[in-house]
Amino acid sequence: MPLSNAWPGQTMRRVEAPVDRVDAAAYVVPTDAPESDGTLEWDHTTLVVVHVSGGGCTGMGYTYAHASAAVLARTLLADAVAGISALDVPAGWIAMTRAVRNLGRRGIAATAIAAVDMALWDLKARLLSVPLVGLIGGVREAIPLYGSGGFTSYTDSQLQVQLGGWAAEGLPAVKMKIGRDAAADRRRVALAREAIGPDTELFVDANGAYDRKRALAQAEAFADARVAWFEEPVTSDDLDGLTLLRDRAPAGMEIAAGEYGYEIGYFREMAARGAVDVLQADATRCGVTGFLAAGVVCDAWHLPLSAHTAPSVHAHLCCAVPRARHLEYFHDHVRIEQMLFDGACQPSAGTLAPDRSRPGLGIALKRADADRFAL
Repeated sequence: MPLSNAWPGQTMRRVEAPVDRVDAAAYVVPTDAPESDGTLEWDHTTLVVVHVSGGGCTGMGYTYAHASAAVLARTLLADAVAGISALDVPAGWIAMTRAVRNLGRRGIAATAIAAVDMALWDLKARLLSVPLVGLIGGVREAIPLYGSGGFTSYTDSQLQVQLGGWAAEGLPAVKMKIGRDAAADRRRVALAREAIGPDTELFVDANGAYDRKRALAQAEAFADARVAWFEEPVTSDDLDGLTLLRDRAPAGMEIAAGEYGYEIGYFREMAARGAVDVLQADATRCGVTGFLAAGVVCDAWHLPLSAHTAPSVHAHLCCAVPRARHLEYFHDHVRIEQMLFDGACQPSAGTLAPDRSRPGLGIALKRADADRFAL
């Protein structure tokens, strides 16, 4: 029907695209070698893929979470968004967050919401025949990458080959896991610097494994290897500890955290407390809607934003968020997305650019390849 705000002499018609179907499935993909960080060990990664249909199109979203996120997406969340216009993504977001009130907003519920939200954004962009970055509005053509892996389970040789390989490919920075053994961490960091040479930035990620005093001592030791980024030196729940590290870390070493943010309040509190030099966000946990909100928080507190993993979606979002600095090119997710997503972006000269010739996220699940990992 005509819209009331049409210009005189114009008739505008709303695209009719009510959400009529939500499907979700989980895929368990073995790692290519045993992996561990400062606090966990794993041998597989679970990918949850959601498809949302409406208006004759289908959008896709995904998250890395437990398989139970797929169950929640295709039951409670599917009911919540049924009949909502695919163009009204905020309405879907509100309906889903209300639906999980008695389950708890964070954790599994948030990852399921993130995947459906991403699929809704993808669907809207496909209905309008524009790439997701174009739907939001771009501010850059490509985003710098940093290679991420260097697991604590790796041998010294594996560590140096992986990080050195990324440096040789032109990635401007690389990140390694630490936190299992303080003395070994210092030795491994020195080996990493040796492998990547003097010009590539070196990042470390403790995944919250240290206490405050150990983290401070390690920060001072890592300065010799010119570590430029110390991620989760203490648990991200310890905002006072993160603030302490930010205040006392050596010059040139930034403190980063935020990957476990599920909603804007988390990002706001971290920024308002002065807990980080760089805020991280992950659209597979907070959704496209939440990632854009994190970008607004960074605008308000004059902080850079770094995307956590999942390069296939973050290539679009980082090219649309003004304060985005770089994107984590995480070994596991790069491998899975290249294996299972048709259209996964390929890096060039240390950057990643979304494919603006394809609508939405520009990717599609390779169902025949994915089925062998399906639960």
